[in-house]
Amino acid sequence: MPRIVIDAKYCKGCLLCVTVCPKGAIVMSSGISRRGTNRAEAVEGIACSGCLNCTDICPDAAIEILPDGPGK
Repeated sequence: MPRIVIDAKYCKGCLLCVTVCPKGAIVMSSGISRRGTNRAEAVEGIACSGCLNCTDICPDAAIEILPDGPGK
């Protein structure tokens, strides 16, 4: 399964990615970032489908979807 990586230094907490994730694999964090906002975070245990909706909608290019396993 693909893995979601969200770069906290670029995520501004708009949470557009949360609204487009069909699996619910991205949620709003409970902590506050240095910018004073909640940011998006990947949920442990929920499998990413690799649809790339989150990377397409992120205005700050803060999300990367990495393939699982070597050579992919």
